[in-house]
Amino acid sequence: MIAKRLAAAALALTLAAPAAAQEIELSVARIYGSRDFSPDRVSVNWMDDGRHYTILEREDGRTDLYKVDASSGERELLLRGDYLVPPGEDEPVEISSYQFSADGSKLLIAADTVRIWRRSRRATYYVWDFNAKTLTPVSTQPGYQAYAKFSPDARYVAFVRDHDIYVSELASGEERALTEDGSEDIINGTTDWVYEEELSLVDGFRWSPDGKRIAFWRFDQSPIPPFYLIDLMTLYPELTPVRYPKAGTQNSEVRLGVVELATGQTTWIDVEPEDDGDFYIARMDFANSSSEIWFQRLNRHQNRMELLLADVRTGESRVVMTDSDAAWLDVQEPIWIEGGKMFVYLSERDGYAQLYLFARDGSIVSKLTTGDWDVRNVYGVDERMKLVYFSAAADGPLSRPLYRVGLDGRDLTRISGPTGSHQVSFDPTYRYYVDTYSRAGVPPVQTLRRANGQVVRTLADNAALKQKLDALELAPPEFLEIPLEGGLELNAWLIKPPDFDPGRRYPLLMYVYGGPGSQTVSDSWGGDRYLWHEVLAREGYLVASVDNRGTGARGARFKKMTYLNLGRYESQDQIAAARYFAALPYVDAGRIGIWGWSYGGYMAALCMLKGADVFRAAISGAPVTDWRLYDTIYTERYMRTPQENLDGYAESAPLAYADRLQGRLLLVHGTGDDNVHVQNTLQLVERLIEADKQFELRLYPNEPHGIRGETKRVNLYTLMTEFLKQNL
Repeated sequence: MIAKRLAAAALALTLAAPAAAQEIELSVARIYGSRDFSPDRVSVNWMDDGRHYTILEREDGRTDLYKVDASSGERELLLRGDYLVPPGEDEPVEISSYQFSADGSKLLIAADTVRIWRRSRRATYYVWDFNAKTLTPVSTQPGYQAYAKFSPDARYVAFVRDHDIYVSELASGEERALTEDGSEDIINGTTDWVYEEELSLVDGFRWSPDGKRIAFWRFDQSPIPPFYLIDLMTLYPELTPVRYPKAGTQNSEVRLGVVELATGQTTWIDVEPEDDGDFYIARMDFANSSSEIWFQRLNRHQNRMELLLADVRTGESRVVMTDSDAAWLDVQEPIWIEGGKMFVYLSERDGYAQLYLFARDGSIVSKLTTGDWDVRNVYGVDERMKLVYFSAAADGPLSRPLYRVGLDGRDLTRISGPTGSHQVSFDPTYRYYVDTYSRAGVPPVQTLRRANGQVVRTLADNAALKQKLDALELAPPEFLEIPLEGGLELNAWLIKPPDFDPGRRYPLLMYVYGGPGSQTVSDSWGGDRYLWHEVLAREGYLVASVDNRGTGARGARFKKMTYLNLGRYESQDQIAAARYFAALPYVDAGRIGIWGWSYGGYMAALCMLKGADVFRAAISGAPVTDWRLYDTIYTERYMRTPQENLDGYAESAPLAYADRLQGRLLLVHGTGDDNVHVQNTLQLVERLIEADKQFELRLYPNEPHGIRGETKRVNLYTLMTEFLKQNL
């Protein structure tokens, strides 16, 4: 009997062992086809009192809204999801997003959200009245709405439908159009494609503080010819037109208007520059006053930004502050304080991104931060305590500590530790903040903290995920510096196989992005991509990434030296880094590859072609292959127009080097990519064929710039894994 029990126990252990091993298996299918390695995060929506926040929770098939005491964590149910049944319907709506009215008595709910492009969405909006316990649609007219928001007094909800701005009076249900010329050419209250993609601007209207006016962008995109996305998955191809301005071509004509709710009369703001040149209106809002708006005007070269104030009654405007650069400017938004008397602004005018305090008339009050390092994120101003909160690369580009400094420029204080990266969300009163902290190879930990950094409680520790990763015994990235000629060093990381033997030679894969101001080398959690790199390391590959010249967090000179010559210094640096790695005793110099997506796809293709004697294989995902094929705002920011910079465009195009291909090249693109059009890849395909070069191509029908969905992501990363196994 005892023998039988021992045999049964041994059998049970034998059967259980593979199951246990399977639980901690790291594979493409589990990374991209499940949530097994996805970190938990709490989505906190702060309430105006700064002492509470709200969260959505899925429970028993419904989504409920809770109010949470920030200090104690005690929860109060505000709204059961099954109450949200629209009039005349049987099923509750699902909350996609929500916002409270200023007095907290109403909730504006977006449901049935539909994606348009990268950031833009349409939805059906409803108002929940907490007192009456009623759910009312914002509009009874057919069609989705966009960017609905309460008026300050919650009497109205304004929204955009079919390129016009509407306002709905909640008490009566009366709906009125505030603009009436919306069409395929004319856009009111939202933005065109290139403003959305490159200026991160989609919500194109603002309520005045007194609720009597709405200021809005108006785009006339008729000068832009449509670029057609082609759906070949139907019996006859279907065409989707996108008004996409290519480098050197015409942009939309842009205006700012202010419409009076009472009369419906629109005042047009004087936005034209004195030189009558092309321009962008990058930001706009009311300037802590119902009678004035502020807006930022960028010239087409994007190396001169003017901050203007305008009278909403007359339309007259005046320049109050100007920022300029020999290369380009990144759009920064002023933070208005003291009732609009002053504003805090981030500028690189002294060579590094530093904080300045300006008076309303544009004069500099003081420089708030000083150092040979960049301020990276500005989290806001606590006017009560006269403090500015921000993250900075003061310890070097790899980490992101949280700092504060007084509005007098004194008492610069580090709040968080020097290592790792912190992403922060302050409450409106600056008593608390949510800190999402991570390190390379270590998943994020989310904590609620007081403004001085003291931990109140943990929101998401991801201990289970960390334990799972620890059990895999992954080799975390090692940081190193790669020397270049002239004494410059590039930051890099290297992942080694878990059983690394310095006496062996390993194939090496380099991951690249490399675009202006970007970073792939940082002391932070790398997400799914990092885990896939660890899969490759377990298969016996070295994986590395290098931040070339032109990347961020090292000052304006380092970042902007690529101006007018995208790809030149970046590819030189990646090729030099590959040669550096090739000289290491444990790297097989004959088996070095490179891969990247988007700008990284551009870099992978360019490096493969220009560094044909270095790279054996490359994967180029959604690459730009000629900057003349890309949009105006992004391309001209760094290259000016093709008409002005003919040689720079010619030198930067991978198309020009197709005849140099020696190794194995895999091109991947989604045919529905509205950002980097598949024509980029197809034009490179044609050049490669003309040069009698062999390559591999994978197209994903109708997929956008990032291949979406679990099945397709698994397919993509399986494809790339097998390609590397065959060719490295």
